[in-house]
Amino acid sequence: MHLHHVNLQRFAGGGEFYTRALTRALRDAGARVTLYVNPANRIWDGLPDVLGIPSEDALADRIPAGALVVTQSPLEPSTLARIAQRHRWVAFAHMPITEGRSAGDLRGARLVVTVSEYCIGLLRRAGIAQVYAEPLYGIADLERGAGRPVIARSPYIWDRRKFRDRLLGALEPGTEIFRKRVEFHRTPGVALGVVSLISPIKQFPRLFAILAPILAREAAVRLEIFGSGGYAQVRDLKRALAPLAARTRFWGPQDNVAAIYPRLDYLMTGLPEKEALGLNALEAQACGTPVLAPNAPPFTETVLDGATGFLYPDPREDGGAGFARLLAEIAAGRPRPDPHRAREHIAKFSYPALVERARRLIDRLSALD
Repeated sequence: MHLHHVNLQRFAGGGEFYTRALTRALRDAGARVTLYVNPANRIWDGLPDVLGIPSEDALADRIPAGALVVTQSPLEPSTLARIAQRHRWVAFAHMPITEGRSAGDLRGARLVVTVSEYCIGLLRRAGIAQVYAEPLYGIADLERGAGRPVIARSPYIWDRRKFRDRLLGALEPGTEIFRKRVEFHRTPGVALGVVSLISPIKQFPRLFAILAPILAREAAVRLEIFGSGGYAQVRDLKRALAPLAARTRFWGPQDNVAAIYPRLDYLMTGLPEKEALGLNALEAQACGTPVLAPNAPPFTETVLDGATGFLYPDPREDGGAGFARLLAEIAAGRPRPDPHRAREHIAKFSYPALVERARRLIDRLSALD
């Protein structure tokens, strides 16, 4: 089977790490895979059979007619219509179909695949009948950036389509020469961490607008943030974290995440409903670092409460009271869960498990007209 795998995102996020891992798994499961990518995104370096596509307009014509096309990244409706007309199209739905989000672009796909039971249920409720019945869970990809130091970088992703971002993005390199080379070392106390793109779906400003005053009450707590985002998202997050003041540090995007998680006491996720799975939660647990997450899907699929982390009530529902109780217990010395002991749970999100899921998906794709 020859699969034409498409991800044209300009930046590397969870969907791109997922695409990279799934491409490998599909090949190991017996498929031939050609990967179509945005050439500006360097996450694909080192993979075989990668084709850089300069624009969406060039995509449908570049793929041989009648091919089996698997799309990962968002594409324009006109592009999807051309793919559906010329090819056998399989769509991955990486975003939950929640209120305000339409599933209309997926209706032309022969099959819709997603990454959690949570997203499967939402797709079915949205009227997408051709949903693949098994969640194709992602995995912890901890090999990237191995050996590189964790050094403070800019937390901003500049959108060159916006005048403000073009201006600030042009000025920032001039300030970089004055930035000291600061390598990450944890400080005394309870080290909580965010390891993620600072993107709207994570809702970090909204989360920490509630939790930051609670975190500030526990003098031993420190918050380390590894990741980058658009100017407005980073600005709003910094405002929300003002109560923590100097106990919050921004480190920018990092490749060597395997060097980060073991130096954290807990990983903190964002809010749940716009999150499809959460690869950072899988990575943290694989490194032995427990997770703090709201008690809602998809985190109820990826975190075992009390075994690989702690689930707390959604702070929008109780004003953060449940998180405050949990944090006080942690600061008082409540024992940390050891995710490595939850072997069956961790194995579900391993690479061998992904290869087996890829093999079953290939069997299903072989039955498509």
